[in-house]
Amino acid sequence: MSGVRRLGARWRRRRPLRTRLALAASAAVALVAVGVCAAAFFVIRYELLHQLDLSLTQSATRVVQENRGEGPQTVAGECRFLSAPACAQVVPADPAADPEAAYLLPVSAPVREVAAGTRAPYFSNVTRFGHSLRMLTTPFGDGRALQVALRADPVERGVRQAAVLLAAVGGAGVLLAGVLGYAVSRTGLAPVARLTSTAERIAATRDPRHRIELPPGPPGRQDEVTRLAASFNTMLGELEQSVSAQRRLVADASHELRTPLTALRTNAELLARADRLTPAQRERASGALGRQIREVTGLVNDLIELARDEEPLPLVEEVRIAELAEHMVAMARTHWPRLCFELEVGPGAAEAVRPGVPARLARLLTNLLDNAAKFSPPDAPVEVGLTAYGGGGGLELSVRDHGPGIAPEDLPYVFDRFYRAEAARALPGSGLGLAMARQIARAHGAELTASGAPGGGALFTVVFGGEGP
Repeated sequence: MSGVRRLGARWRRRRPLRTRLALAASAAVALVAVGVCAAAFFVIRYELLHQLDLSLTQSATRVVQENRGEGPQTVAGECRFLSAPACAQVVPADPAADPEAAYLLPVSAPVREVAAGTRAPYFSNVTRFGHSLRMLTTPFGDGRALQVALRADPVERGVRQAAVLLAAVGGAGVLLAGVLGYAVSRTGLAPVARLTSTAERIAATRDPRHRIELPPGPPGRQDEVTRLAASFNTMLGELEQSVSAQRRLVADASHELRTPLTALRTNAELLARADRLTPAQRERASGALGRQIREVTGLVNDLIELARDEEPLPLVEEVRIAELAEHMVAMARTHWPRLCFELEVGPGAAEAVRPGVPARLARLLTNLLDNAAKFSPPDAPVEVGLTAYGGGGGLELSVRDHGPGIAPEDLPYVFDRFYRAEAARALPGSGLGLAMARQIARAHGAELTASGAPGGGALFTVVFGGEGP
């Protein structure tokens, strides 16, 4: 049995989904059709036999009323004809009391038992005169039994005709079930077929711009397959954005790397002919080569950091944001000694902790502080603030400079990779710092925004948890 089951499971796995759905739907409809026809046959057969039995009962009642007190004898014998009344005979319990004339209907031991009162009345089928008869044996009183019989072949013929007709209807139902099953599978799996075709086309062309056509209608009234297709379209949109972002990243990285690599190659070739250079020229070439190597190294490291979409879980720990901010501000004072960095920690923010990777959060603060330091004049401070807000333990970290600020036309693009405003193109950097800062913030469940500060300068705000104030 298990072998047959495994064979059936293997057969189902090898069949297409449309074939399996068509077979399942056809089998369900066919079973219903066959079941209804079988039930109708048994109901028709029961009703025909029941009507014949009622006729026998009525005939027996009439014979009893008309021949009360009569002895054993053949009362009527015309049942060999279709339209004739029922055959009837009275049979005693004792065979010795039988009449001299032979009975028309067969007399058996159960008939004597009914006459003796030891057996209940019953119906039986017998053959007489070359025809099948339906016979009722019932008590007649005083140790006698009454046998009444009618022709049963019309009923049997009606039952056979009903069986043939219902079998034809059942066969037509099975064929119709097959057609309906195929139609149901074809209609129901049409969105799946379109989804499969789109997926195969994307796999062949590697172009995620294809979409599946959805039927019109409000989203709340769509069926499961349509919602699946809509989700697949959403996934394709995300994939298209991801591929486009990846291509832009590669193109931008190639563009940004081309200049420093060209300079590296030039200086390396220049140093290869060091015997033709003066000591001052060699020193300048070596210094330029070192600066360019550091620039390329920093750019590659930034690209590697941006390629990571999420933080490594084994490195996540509870981080006290205030202590981390104090440490990074102290590091910024060392790195930018000509600038003034001010840190203000509000009430309730000194003890606040957030789950995260300390090194990545430190990189987030470093990028914001370096960005502010690049644009701050020497006589103006870089203001760092940490405040708690709301009742849910939200934190807001802000970094403000007093530089030229962000132009309105540049504000939507400050977090784009490699984007550099006109005022920043002469300054050092790769244009990846703010993009990396936003990625780190979102990986820690925070949101980084940029805006113009009141009175001039730029303001960057990192909101951890809860809703903004």
